[in-house]
Parts: sequence; C-alpha cells; structure tokens
Amino acid sequence: MKLMEAIKRRHSVRQYTDKPIETEILNALRAEIAACNEEGGLHIQLVTDEPKAFDGFMAHYGKFSGVRNYIALIGKKSDKLDELCGYYGERLVLKAQQLGLNTCWVAMSYRKIPGAFEIGRGEKITVVISLGYGKTQGMEHKSKSAEAVSNIGDNSPAWFKAGVAAALLAPTAMNQQKFTLIYADGKVNAEAGAGFYAKVDLGIVKYHFEIGAGRENFDWA
Repeated sequence: MKLMEAIKRRHSVRQYTDKPIETEILNALRAEIAACNEEGGLHIQLVTDEPKAFDGFMAHYGKFSGVRNYIALIGKKSDKLDELCGYYGERLVLKAQQLGLNTCWVAMSYRKIPGAFEIGRGEKITVVISLGYGKTQGMEHKSKSAEAVSNIGDNSPAWFKAGVAAALLAPTAMNQQKFTLIYADGKVNAEAGAGFYAKVDLGIVKYHFEIGAGRENFDWA
C-alpha cells in the first residue's frame, strides 16, 4: 500500500479486537519508530499488551475499548515538540495502516501507567496513538473545502492542489481542521489555528501535505 492509499484508507478507530499484533509487524513498527526518533530527536515508544491506560472513565467516555497497544509520543520540551510529535506520529500512523493495523490519535482519554514508558529528564509526553486490529475500519468525516484552508486558485500549481487535498484528509482535534496553507513564490507557509493540540495538528497536516505535493516540489516558508 502506497502512502496516498494509506491516507485515503485511514480512519480513526476506537474499538479493537483481541487479536494480538504479530511479532514481525511489531518489529517493523519499532524500526520505523527508531528512524523517527533518530530523525526528529524524539523519544517515541511502543507500548504493547498494556490494557490499563485505556481502562478508566475517560477512555470509556471516549468510547475506547480493547486497547492494549499504543504509541507514546515523547520528546524534549520545546516550542517545536508538539509539531514534531504530530509530524512523526502521523508517519507512524500511516506505517501502521500499511501494515494492516488501525489507529486513533488520543489526547486525554488515557491514563499514564507507571513503568509503561519512560519519560526522561526534560521530556514530556504530548499524546498517544492507540493501535491494533479494529472491529471496523472507521468512518469518513465531513471535510472543509480546499478554499477554506488555503489560498488555492485556478492558477495554483497541480502539486499544491494535491498537497491541500492530502492535508484535508489529515486527522485533527475534534475534526476542526484549524490550519491554513498559503502558497507564494514556490514556498508554502503552514499556520496553526487556535485551540487545543493545534500544533500537533499542524505537524500531522504538514506530513500529509508533503506526501500529496511531493517534497521535491516546494520549500516550507
């Protein structure tokens, strides 16, 4: 499955079966996590066979069930951490989709379980990603128009249009799509809107945009 296909197939899934994730798939995820940590300077960790984080009131309120595996997005505290976790977290989400797994970004519907993952000095956890075999493949959500999130027009290059289309398929907090993509002079400026986890959303959106547009076609402003 190519990345654009993974983008189109990926939907948030909150209910999982009890089917264990095969060792070779876990190893492929660990390899991708190691690459993301190396490239992004992060401390992302895969947690397996740990059901307690999603066994509390908030998880049940959020309609999560059967979650035993998740990815903890952790890194050094900085102004860029949220965006980095969004960018590399979505890279892992799409890798999981390619491997036949389902996922969901989770901000507050989980508990931090002592010993499940390690947070080093000067680090913090931003969000987690639930992981496993979904009871369903999730559902599509309504999306804003390209014009509502960008300065797209008839004369916009084809790669920019493709990038915006991919960005509109990115998961964002409460599905609010609070981001703006502005093209000018061969460069693209991506801006986060206001609200909780807006910078995490921005990182996710930027990764999607790069896949759709082709990283070779533009520079970030």
